[in-house]
Amino acid sequence: MKPSLAVGAEGERRLTVDVARCIAFMGPENAVYATPQMVSDVEYTIRDFLLQHLDAGEDTVGTRVVIDHLAATPVGMGVTIRYRVVAVEGRSVRCAFSVRDDLEECGRGEHVRFVVYVEKTRQRLVKKRANLLGSSPRTA
Repeated sequence: MKPSLAVGAEGERRLTVDVARCIAFMGPENAVYATPQMVSDVEYTIRDFLLQHLDAGEDTVGTRVVIDHLAATPVGMGVTIRYRVVAVEGRSVRCAFSVRDDLEECGRGEHVRFVVYVEKTRQRLVKKRANLLGSSPRTA
């Protein structure tokens, strides 16, 4: 991690709520920003921000999301995701965030990401897959 990753670092991203970001189960007239998509947008927004503060070979993975989805945002409306680093503890980075549509705050919460070394992560996953393939099936 670079020294630029510090408490108080902040930013924002603007996007438009398109059909792919909306629930579909209540019909097209009730298509609104889906909570799982809001979580995904927050995670990728903060990850993209953190990447500029990391060294080569590093990335981040999400470890915790706490979110309050406060208001419905219809398809076609813009939203702004604002975030601020509130803690850096070792390789753990905690960010507060808010999501605001064109009229009101529609979400807020906290997101924790952990800085990982991409190659070490790949090696751990290779071992985990090998252990899975080498184990016998479990019975209930």
